[in-house]
Amino acid sequence: MRLHIVKFMLKCHSSFQSNSVRHKTTSAQYVASRARDATFEKLMDKYKNLLKVIAVQDLILANPANNPPAASLDFLSRLSQNLHLNRGAASFLRKYPHIFYIFYDPIKSQPFCRLTDAVIDICHQEAVAINASLPDVVDRLVRLLSMSTTKSLPLRAIFKVWRELGLPDDFEDSVISQNSHLFRLYAAHEPNTHVLELVDKMCSNKFKAAVENWRLIECCKEDSTVDRTEIRFSFRHSYPPGMRLSKDFKAKVKEWQKLPYVGPYEELVEQRNLKAAIMRLEKRAVSIVHEFLSLTVEKMVEVEKISHFRKSFGIDLNIRDLFLDHPGMFYLSTKGKRHTVFLREAYERGCLIETSPVYDIRRKLFDLVLLGRCGTVSNKQKSVEISQGESCLQEENNQ
Repeated sequence: MRLHIVKFMLKCHSSFQSNSVRHKTTSAQYVASRARDATFEKLMDKYKNLLKVIAVQDLILANPANNPPAASLDFLSRLSQNLHLNRGAASFLRKYPHIFYIFYDPIKSQPFCRLTDAVIDICHQEAVAINASLPDVVDRLVRLLSMSTTKSLPLRAIFKVWRELGLPDDFEDSVISQNSHLFRLYAAHEPNTHVLELVDKMCSNKFKAAVENWRLIECCKEDSTVDRTEIRFSFRHSYPPGMRLSKDFKAKVKEWQKLPYVGPYEELVEQRNLKAAIMRLEKRAVSIVHEFLSLTVEKMVEVEKISHFRKSFGIDLNIRDLFLDHPGMFYLSTKGKRHTVFLREAYERGCLIETSPVYDIRRKLFDLVLLGRCGTVSNKQKSVEISQGESCLQEENNQ
């Protein structure tokens, strides 16, 4: 009975919105009413095309039958809807000649698509960079497991964010199997489900959250005017340009900043005071998703993906609403038919402040996406092959 009461109160609780407002608005209305940030919206408007390019790229690389890897346009066309290629695969591929190369295979009598040499080189560079950073990758995975209440996570949830965390394609072999002193993989009670467990459950005590490092830096600045008692439990806040902050809103934020909480790597302790427990659970949930985003390569992730960790992290709140309730820390974008959350403090003018070798290489692919058709070198033979491929595809579509 007590558990049901806690869950009911958690659903009704909100840090920055009154109960009357939240009850009168649907989830869709709550998302639509958020303060927009033009910088993040412009970034996501371009980034959504990169996600489509990566999806097609993965399909091509997953076909080992061809050397170099290639996929037929007929195959990609059948997956156009799943890939959100609104105008079809052929139209999408033609938009990025620096990434995709369409050619006609006379033996198989159909057009195919492969990656350009520049993209193949970027893929190789990324793999090398990830392998060179394996110690950081291991540390990242240990930290992720340490935030779980059981120090374990479903393997399928990790598969959802392997790219965001900068894990190698074969991380089961190159990371998990090669570090048996840290990780244990076993079959769960559910069919076809495996669980990754942290062997040394006490190692999480040595970790410091990213927000704690920020607090330390703020306090140690020469010209620091920060009150150490106030910043002890605070998070960094910045708001979208033009967002109006009422006195009531500012007061609630200031009050929330002072609330003590359990950090992402600390063990939960049951609270006798129910109201205090709810407040601590919400702030701990914020600290967990803040740390989760800090562990990602690009400080961003789809909300649907992070929701797979909600139960393991002990978060009994709606993840999306959590991001919306704290606009000074997170920005939620709905571009590209997906909800994507950014860690606001990690970006400045739409650019990541602190990059990594893996991010820098991924940025090269993003630059090719932004380049589009610009700077394409004309080649007679290439033009003939593309023309043949497109004509063949058109004939098949007409049939």
